[in-house]
Amino acid sequence: MTTNFPVSLDEFMAGVVRRNPGELEFHQAVFEVVQDIFVFIRDKEIYHSAQILRRLAEPDRVISFRVCWEDDGGNIRVQRGYRVQNSNAIGPYKGGLRFHRSVNQSILKFLAFEQTFKNSLTGLPMGGAKGGSDFNPKGKSEREIMRFCQSFMTELYRHIGEDTDVPAGDIGVGAREIGYMFGQYKRISNRYVGVLTGKGVDWGGSLVRTEATGYGLLYFVEEMLKYRNEHLEGKRVVISGAGNVALHAAEKAIALGAQVLTVSDSGGFLHDPVGIDSDKIKWLKACKFLGDGDLASYPTTFAGTAYYAEKRPWAIPCDIALPCATQNEISLDDARTLIANGVSLVAEGANMPTHNDAVHLFRDAKILFGPAKAANAGGVAVSGLEMSQNSQRLYWKEEQLHSLLREVMQDIHSRCLRYGLQDDGHVDYSRGANIAGFKKVADAMLAFGVV
Repeated sequence: MTTNFPVSLDEFMAGVVRRNPGELEFHQAVFEVVQDIFVFIRDKEIYHSAQILRRLAEPDRVISFRVCWEDDGGNIRVQRGYRVQNSNAIGPYKGGLRFHRSVNQSILKFLAFEQTFKNSLTGLPMGGAKGGSDFNPKGKSEREIMRFCQSFMTELYRHIGEDTDVPAGDIGVGAREIGYMFGQYKRISNRYVGVLTGKGVDWGGSLVRTEATGYGLLYFVEEMLKYRNEHLEGKRVVISGAGNVALHAAEKAIALGAQVLTVSDSGGFLHDPVGIDSDKIKWLKACKFLGDGDLASYPTTFAGTAYYAEKRPWAIPCDIALPCATQNEISLDDARTLIANGVSLVAEGANMPTHNDAVHLFRDAKILFGPAKAANAGGVAVSGLEMSQNSQRLYWKEEQLHSLLREVMQDIHSRCLRYGLQDDGHVDYSRGANIAGFKKVADAMLAFGVV
């Protein structure tokens, strides 16, 4: 049989770039996965002839729409909304909605592609999608946010459903925005169903959802260390970000005995040499940072600490680095600095926060590297559990959900081990996660035929 599959990784990527011009984030995400899959399927003709990789790198559909809304001054504003449905091979489309001025088609295609493999790794029946708008909630009034969310859902509602596509929150979309969108969906459809996750607990949401991504990240790190007969106690941890994921990751790291040295915002980073403790975490949570550089007030409350404007925390010596802010925040130079300063484990709390060349450096140096699709899957895992609770019209207790979250992260670690364990005993978690996530989706696609 003559294969239709490109003879080289470069040829495949050239095709992706040609079909998706200018979409740099999407190119990066595809390459990050395909570099490992390419080797895995090289001698597996069934995946070649069915063009599985080509099909996965082409979303099922990309929906783009205009969102018109009126601001408090009576001015008509126009934003662009999106929903990228990448694959529903193993379940309904599932993935967050992001409201941020940086949102564009490339970013959402990268996130939907990555979400497909992340959701596969959880073991739950969820496909991959992502959506959002270039609307920025910062600085907007409550009424403006409500009007925008209602207008956004007036278009989006026709493309989603509890057995079709179940969006969640992401950057700029929390319980408030989910509430406004769910209210509009209910109003339009006259149905009360689990069409969104991240809802308030009193009206269909799940306990533990807020903590899930940050806590899940530390559960995964804990499993990585356990496999090497190590533990978190006493480890120096550097974290970027000061949002939901970062602060809950810090909270859980402290609870497990680690010394958390940094958090950051878009204006710079905070360094606490003696370690951020549980009382300081409470202080950080209470501040509800709203603008760049707000962490700068921390040193006025806690002596011996410092805030470094317009810098990232990766030069602080540490054992573990947890990037929890945004994409591409660890450059090649940052990776070199981390390695020179003794880092032994890096795990991604944000989506694609590490440049590809930095990922390669970590992997080549045998640094334990937990990629986002595995390490930060706790959030979507609990979103999947919220879907189950909605389907059954019940709530699960907090202890049960914490137990299920830990179990999901342990299972993800086991799947990474299956395909990432090397002959010398080192675990290449990127390879393991990419192959494990791919195989489940690919085998389902084969079972369905050419669709």
